[in-house]
Amino acid sequence: MIAVFKHELRLYFHSLATYVFGALLLAFIGVGAVLYNIQAAVSNFEFVLSFGSLIFVIIVPILTMRVIAEEKKQKTDQLLYSLPITTTEVVVGKYLALLLIYLIPLSFICIYPLIFRRFGDVYLLTAYGSILAFFVMGSALIAIGVFISSLTENQGFAAGIGIAIILLNYYSVKLSEYVSSTAVGSIIALFIVIIALGLIIRYLTKNSDLAFIVSALLIAAVMVTYFVDKTKLEGLLPSIMRKLSLFERFNVFVNGVFDMTAIIYYLAVIVFFLFLSVQSLEKRRYN
Repeated sequence: MIAVFKHELRLYFHSLATYVFGALLLAFIGVGAVLYNIQAAVSNFEFVLSFGSLIFVIIVPILTMRVIAEEKKQKTDQLLYSLPITTTEVVVGKYLALLLIYLIPLSFICIYPLIFRRFGDVYLLTAYGSILAFFVMGSALIAIGVFISSLTENQGFAAGIGIAIILLNYYSVKLSEYVSSTAVGSIIALFIVIIALGLIIRYLTKNSDLAFIVSALLIAAVMVTYFVDKTKLEGLLPSIMRKLSLFERFNVFVNGVFDMTAIIYYLAVIVFFLFLSVQSLEKRRYN
């Protein structure tokens, strides 16, 4: 794992995407600091992070699009499979390298509250709590990007899908106000999600029977719930969209509350998508 970690770092420091990632993150946070902390004379640095979180839509896909997709395209992933390490160690090594690249510009951002504190009252506890949450949220988004990259060998396609998914997650709370809250609307949405889950299971396992059984059981559970007590399905879709939003959970920190459930949720997202990335590589390895 250490060898993969060092190899990835060398590649990233010779890649333009790394410097674009850092520059855009610092530039966006800098603009936010000028607008909120300097022009508007607001002492809450966490508002700057909330403003800057939108840049994740662009910079995370830029950073993660090549992490596995390029290996597949150049067929160098076959070399990884021949190394005396597990697929999990490969994925974790690559992921840790991405986190270090993310930490470098974030370490500069950590200095901002101290600078502004010299010229006014800055709530350091809230500011650094929000920076920690900002880091963990970004780590979760990077894990999602790694998984997307593991599904294809086309970097442009991986970046496009990543932008679409993160953008959808960013606006999911606002979109939840316009989606159907009826039981029928929830059923239709759940059917779409179940079918997508079945396709993912089939892609990762190459087992059509398993994908069909899981999908059939979930559909049956939804239908039983509808006929027994359909009120449980009313408003379910908007509620799911709000709860799955990574960005909405970050707003709790911006409001001055350190929410451990949000941190646990981010960590669960990281573990889940890294697990899916491992399974995706394992499927290719045994094929």
